[in-house]
Amino acid sequence: MQYFNSNTVLYLNGKFQKANNTTADIYGQSLHYGYAVFEGIRAYNTHNGTRVFKARQHFERLKRSAELVHMPFPWDVNDLIKQTYKLLEINNLKNAYIRPLVYCAPNMSLVAGTKTSIMICAWEWGAYLGHEQLKVCISSYERPNPKSTPMEAKVSGNYVNSILATTEAKSKGFDEALLLDMNQNIAEAPGANIFIEKNGRLYTPPKGHILPGITRATVIELCHILDIEIIEKHLTERDLKHADSAFFCGTATEIAGIASVDEYKFPLRWTDSLGATIQRTYKSLVLEKQNYEVII
Repeated sequence: MQYFNSNTVLYLNGKFQKANNTTADIYGQSLHYGYAVFEGIRAYNTHNGTRVFKARQHFERLKRSAELVHMPFPWDVNDLIKQTYKLLEINNLKNAYIRPLVYCAPNMSLVAGTKTSIMICAWEWGAYLGHEQLKVCISSYERPNPKSTPMEAKVSGNYVNSILATTEAKSKGFDEALLLDMNQNIAEAPGANIFIEKNGRLYTPPKGHILPGITRATVIELCHILDIEIIEKHLTERDLKHADSAFFCGTATEIAGIASVDEYKFPLRWTDSLGATIQRTYKSLVLEKQNYEVII
């Protein structure tokens, strides 16, 4: 996929400049050690114009991620939101994926960086995992122990784990992976959280061994609005493979139904599932439609 061309503009340390004219330092601590933090944000073309969904929550989490790994974050969140809208306007993007990245200056030592830069870029990106229900496998890779790295921070280096899990899944003919935690409980997908449905209720793993996604929080909010019982609890592989239905959620993923996990096929038809209701409601929410047009 081509993420930019000769006309693409990005935001770098307070200035807008052509992507083709920007450089990265090969001695950078972020390049060598994965010591950087980032966000994934979506903008939607709504009837109210281009809207960045939950922009403040994403930039606040970017700031929090930097704080958790002791990276300086001297920028004002309100200004970053303003510059993001300007970036979309300059690039004539209405439906877009937005990637802010905070990275460090040259430093080959293993101590916290003292000087950071911020870059924001954006590109058109469709459904990250496609539009069909997914064939998923339990990965042989586990999510990191939360005592080894702050799981609530979106740290670049943590995503090597995600790359390995997705690559393994695709090499076996699956669409995506699902990782367990160190206690063999269900954790999350390489880039998304998971919900399972059983007997008219939704369940999702609790915080601790997962990235507590902003989309995950939105799904929980929608469950309260729609009077869907939602339970956060540790889930085993057996719980998953006795569930009626399941779905992934994330900013890039949005809401994506799961057809099967390993050999187990979920028995409930997707269109009859709570996940499908959430999917329709979520789409209405991000597009700022007044009527959710859902049937529970």
